[in-house]
Amino acid sequence: MPRTLQYRFDGPEDAPVLVIGPSLGTTWHMWDRQIPELSQHWRVFRYDLPGHGGAPAHAAASVAELGDRLLATLDGLGVQRFGYAGCSIGGAIGADLALRHPHRVASLALVASSPRFGTADEFRQRGVIVRTNGLEPMARTAPERWFTPGFAAAQPAIVEWAVQMVRTTDPGCYIAACEALAAFDIRGALGRIGVPTLVLVGAEDQVTGPAEARTLVAGIPDARLALVPGASHLAPVEQPAAVSDLLLMHFSTAWQQDTSAAIPVLPHVTAPAAPSVPFVPVAEIAPAATAPDAVAPTPDDRYEQGTKVRREVLGDAHVDAVNDTADAFTEDFQELVTRYAWGEVWSRDGLDRRTRSVITLTALVASGHLEGLAAHTRAALRNGLTPAEIKEVLLQTAVYCGIPAAGAAFAVAQKVIQEETTPPA
Repeated sequence: MPRTLQYRFDGPEDAPVLVIGPSLGTTWHMWDRQIPELSQHWRVFRYDLPGHGGAPAHAAASVAELGDRLLATLDGLGVQRFGYAGCSIGGAIGADLALRHPHRVASLALVASSPRFGTADEFRQRGVIVRTNGLEPMARTAPERWFTPGFAAAQPAIVEWAVQMVRTTDPGCYIAACEALAAFDIRGALGRIGVPTLVLVGAEDQVTGPAEARTLVAGIPDARLALVPGASHLAPVEQPAAVSDLLLMHFSTAWQQDTSAAIPVLPHVTAPAAPSVPFVPVAEIAPAATAPDAVAPTPDDRYEQGTKVRREVLGDAHVDAVNDTADAFTEDFQELVTRYAWGEVWSRDGLDRRTRSVITLTALVASGHLEGLAAHTRAALRNGLTPAEIKEVLLQTAVYCGIPAAGAAFAVAQKVIQEETTPPA
């Protein structure tokens, strides 16, 4: 049975339910400044990601698993149909639910979200850094990712609050969420999202910015764009009044159009009272775009499975470099490697990837094939081995494979580990 999530309710018990989801490294408190307005019209359900905000540290392996846990939580409360707004990974969870459980989601708002978050390499690299150094590097750089420089300078208390949210997150759950985002990619499925959707983004968001928002709007048939000036990634924190106004407008209109008996028709919602902050940007919801027909995905064969696993283990940059140098002479060999080594052996369930990395490192040292050791040291870090564990593997090879071979391997691995585990400046 799927585990449930830590949650809280705000608003009248008899009102329709609006679920709002957090960003990676935050808690449900990132939505505190929206609650006074939203809870006047909806019963607002907020939740924490595993290991965030003191929630039980039961890591989830994928965005879909997070969605399943959310549905299990709502099922236990008797909530069947709901509106959904989520920020960043919270938006990914909402989009996944709209694809897999369209009968549950009445309307959708994707805040600072994307159909694919950066590259898989970036998020797996983040996991390596956290596994080696803890969450302090992520906490230290959170303000520059989440807020505009002017807001960060003017609001030191909020910046410190944001840093503390990251510091108090369980590292294992943070790493698992990074892995979930690395594997998340719904670009080919956007056309199947069939609910009214608001795509809301801060104009200065450098994480999932306007370009990613426009990709969502172009792909989702009934989607509209709202661009919030003066906001970065955590727009609900930085420009709370503008975000509240846009969410009120979207969900009121969307639910008026919803013919499901489970969601009552709400009266027109007027704009909220004047905000307490001195400057509030004007943001409008743009007209819906016409989406192209979605292309149905084709089933994976061994080669496609091998490509997927090879990229997950070795990284996009490595695989792209190999593919770029392939020619008529070598392409058949690369196809063989992808299909057989990665699509068959590495894809088997008999051993986990950590164990396969230990075996591979040992085999490379024993055979003297150090040209592949750097790539597989990076792979070992991605697969969950720590630098200390890699050291133990190489010490073991010194006994059984020889001191010179292990010494050469230590030199290669040391360089890779320094590159991969050094936090960004």
